[in-house]
Amino acid sequence: MTATTASPATTTRTVDATAAVYGLQGLGYAVIVTALPAFQERTGLDSTGIAAILLGVCGTAALGSLAADAIARRASSRHGVITGLSLQALGLVATAFSPGTAMLAASVLVYGLGLGLIDASSNMQGVLAQRGRAAPLLGRFFATLTAGSIIGALGMAGILSSGAPAFAALVAAAILQVVFLLSGARFLSRERAARTSADRGPRGPRLHGRAITVVGLVILAAYTIDSAVSSWGSIHLEAIGATAALAPVGLAAYQGGVLIARMVTDAVVRRLGRARLLAIGLIFGVAGALVVAAVPVPVVTIIAFAVSGLAVGALVPIAFGLAGSIDPARSDEVIARVNLFNYAGAVLGAVGVGVLTDVTGSGLAFLLPALLLVAAVPAWRRTAG
Repeated sequence: MTATTASPATTTRTVDATAAVYGLQGLGYAVIVTALPAFQERTGLDSTGIAAILLGVCGTAALGSLAADAIARRASSRHGVITGLSLQALGLVATAFSPGTAMLAASVLVYGLGLGLIDASSNMQGVLAQRGRAAPLLGRFFATLTAGSIIGALGMAGILSSGAPAFAALVAAAILQVVFLLSGARFLSRERAARTSADRGPRGPRLHGRAITVVGLVILAAYTIDSAVSSWGSIHLEAIGATAALAPVGLAAYQGGVLIARMVTDAVVRRLGRARLLAIGLIFGVAGALVVAAVPVPVVTIIAFAVSGLAVGALVPIAFGLAGSIDPARSDEVIARVNLFNYAGAVLGAVGVGVLTDVTGSGLAFLLPALLLVAAVPAWRRTAG
C-alpha cells in the first residue's frame, strides 16, 4: 500500500471532497427514482417492467462494486469515484433523452454500474479520510448522502411544480457530477489500500472471509430494512387502515430517523464506543420490526418505522467502519466485498418481503429483517471482543 502524508489543509479538502461524493450519490439516486412515474408515462411500462429495470440496476450495481475492487487494486479508489461519476452522468443524460424502452433500460443500467462503483469507492474514500483522525467521520458522510437524497427529491418536486419536465432534474444532477469531476475530484485521497501486483498470485495473502461475512450481515440486514420500508411501508400502512394521505408519512418518518442517527453517530461513537452503538442499533432494528409485525396500528407503525430508521442510520456507517479495520492495508478490497451485501439486502427487502406479504400478510413479512438483524449479532461479538 502506498500512502502519503497530507497537510491539514489538504486533509480538510479531502474530507470535504469525500462528503461531496456521498451527497452527489444520494442526490442522483433520489432524482432517478422519483422520475419513475415519468418513465412509465413516456414508455408505457407497467409496474412489472419498472421492477425488472430496478432489479437490473441491482445487478449492474453489484458488477460496479466488483469493478471498484479491480480499479482500487490497479490504481486507487479515487479512480473508481471518477469512473463511477462519469458513468452516472452519462446514464442520467442518456436516460433523460432515451426515445424508447430499450434505450431507457440500457441507460438506467449504465447508471446502475456507476451507482455500484460509487457505493464501494465512496466508502473506500470515507475509510481513508477517517484513518489517522481522532474523530470518526463515516456518520457525517452518510448523513450527507441522506441530505443529498432529500435535496434530490425536493429538487424534483420543485422542477415538476414549475411545469418543467422531470427529465430536467436528471440533466441537472449530471451537470453537478461533471462540475465535481472537473473541480473537486483532485482533492480525493490518492492512497491505495489494496494488494499490489507483487502480492497477486495463488500464494498471495488471503482476506479474512469470515470477518467480511460477519460485517456483511450487518449491511445485509440494514439494507433489507431500508428496501422493505421503502418498497412496502406505504402498502402495509394502507393495509392496516391508514388513509392514502397518511401512508407516505411512514417513509418520511423512517428517513427522518436515518438522518438523525447519521448526524449523531460520530459523536455517540466517541462517547459510547462502536460496540455499544452497534448493540443499540441491532436492538432498535429488531424492536422496530417486531412492533410493525405485532401492532397493526398506523400511528404505532409509523413510530416503529422511525425507530427502524434510527437503527439503519447507525448500523451502516458502523459496519463500513468495521470493514475498514478488518485489514487496514487492504481496506479497499474488503469494502468492495462487504458492499455486495448491500444489493442482496435491497433484493431481499423488495422481493423477499413482497413474496412473504402474499403468504403471511404484510405485517409478519417484516419479521424477515428482524431475523437478519439477529443473524448479525456475531458482528457485535466481534466488535465487543
